[in-house]
Amino acid sequence: MSRTMDLDCLLIGHNEMNFVEYEKRVREMGVRSGAYRDLDKNFIQYNHTPYHASEIFNIFYYDPVKPANSTKPLHIGENFSAAIAYLGTYLNRRGFTFDYVNSFQTEKELLAEKLARENILTIAVITTLYVSVFPILEVIAFIKKYNQTAAIIIGGPFVSNQITALDKIDIQYAFKQIGADIFVNSSQGEAALVKIIRALKTDSPIEKIENIYYRKDGKYVETPILKENNPISENMVNWDLFSRRAGEFVNVRTSISCPYSCSFCGFPQHAGTYQFAGVKEIEKELTLLNKIKTVKSVQFVDDTFNVPAKRFKEILMMMIKNKYTVPWHSHFRCQFADRETVELMKESGCEGVFLGIESGSNQILKNMNKAATVEKYLRGIELLKKYELLTYGSFIIGFPGETDETVQETAAFIKESGIDFFRAQLWYCDTTTPIWKEKEKYKIVGSHFEWSHDTMDSQKASDIIDEIFLSIDTPTWVPQYNFECDGLFHLLHRGLTLAQVKKFIKSFNQGIKEKLLNPSRREASFEVIKQIKASFRKANGAGESPGEKKNMMDNYNAEFDF
Repeated sequence: MSRTMDLDCLLIGHNEMNFVEYEKRVREMGVRSGAYRDLDKNFIQYNHTPYHASEIFNIFYYDPVKPANSTKPLHIGENFSAAIAYLGTYLNRRGFTFDYVNSFQTEKELLAEKLARENILTIAVITTLYVSVFPILEVIAFIKKYNQTAAIIIGGPFVSNQITALDKIDIQYAFKQIGADIFVNSSQGEAALVKIIRALKTDSPIEKIENIYYRKDGKYVETPILKENNPISENMVNWDLFSRRAGEFVNVRTSISCPYSCSFCGFPQHAGTYQFAGVKEIEKELTLLNKIKTVKSVQFVDDTFNVPAKRFKEILMMMIKNKYTVPWHSHFRCQFADRETVELMKESGCEGVFLGIESGSNQILKNMNKAATVEKYLRGIELLKKYELLTYGSFIIGFPGETDETVQETAAFIKESGIDFFRAQLWYCDTTTPIWKEKEKYKIVGSHFEWSHDTMDSQKASDIIDEIFLSIDTPTWVPQYNFECDGLFHLLHRGLTLAQVKKFIKSFNQGIKEKLLNPSRREASFEVIKQIKASFRKANGAGESPGEKKNMMDNYNAEFDF
């Protein structure tokens, strides 16, 4: 018997998990674990509660009593999901109805209302940004609290990673722990989602659908693998479908996968063959997007937006020709920068770029198969600086072959390159990445955040990262958790100057430095809180932040010796 429902699919976006709970769960792994030491440089403790940078901003810059007179809260969920935009468009073009909740945490009341209607055939949970199962578990529990009839479907990178990394017994355990009805195992998966919806609507056998695990008799049954091929040029987003709720910050994708094979990255293996949309298709999408009056900034989420170089220049010239008014930022491989390209970027509205530099050592770059050199990086950064584009550099510490000497090269690069912002993070030993095939060569033992190889281990690498964090004041270290590069642009679009943004982050980082230097004292000092508040004052020193007179600071516990 077919199932008749008003809504074919409800899409649920990112869960910015309650940080107190998340910090607690990671702390249970051990405060000396690589995972916790990495997280520890992302929050300060205030009034005995851990807060990441966005939350601290909200405490001191958002006034809940007078929200109309203050800057709105900062959270990662305000980025409109590229996955929701893509999947919603894909379903609509095939005659299916859909609805969505972009941010799980900030739209819980709306989601509960939608779920309680019991008119939903399927619910698809987006997993694009998850490296942990905890946010997914919270979403599933919430769904089941308010809805007992919809089939819950989970796919995306998280599921593919689990299936690749785990054996069959552990896969069954993991899927039972999560508790969804169907898991999609595909680097794309949108065709499988359509087949699932169609089967449930017509009461057709679900076991005939490829690329899924479905629940039957207390276990999950695997169906055959059949590679999907959904050309991105044929499936560009129709922004008319999202114009009323797109918000201020949107993510746009113009390619699938990555043409490179960096040995620390498993993205190309999971995402499949590299493909990219044509300029005409991108133009149609951006023209629709630029008509949405609420949009303040576009982030191109492609790993390699400026590759191929010819296409990138054509995109930039197309944006200039159309006189698009919405500024943009993206990932950028600066080894391919030239004067013409950077000039076009500036003219087309580029605000800044995320640079996956990874190392300041040519030897480590070679080990990583980065297809780049330090010299090319420096030339590219020099051009970006000349045209006043904001630069954020990302670095990995501890990759196989890393030594004290290569670390010194990276530290020197960070200090001397002229980038505006940076972050160094612990190498994550992913057993699905190309470097794992060389584990015997480098004597790699362990995985994830707990590893060793013939020149370093994760504890030493974590110590080095702490030292980099403590010793380098310029450029500015950026917290990663629920902030990262996006947070910089979101603050700038809230009216803060670049100097204010840097001052805020440096003040926040000072609180982290206090606990690293004195682990027995976790609470941020009065002086740090004072600096954070002062960072929001106008450049001339006048004025107060909206919540300055009446906020949690008034209740700051005075029991500490300052």
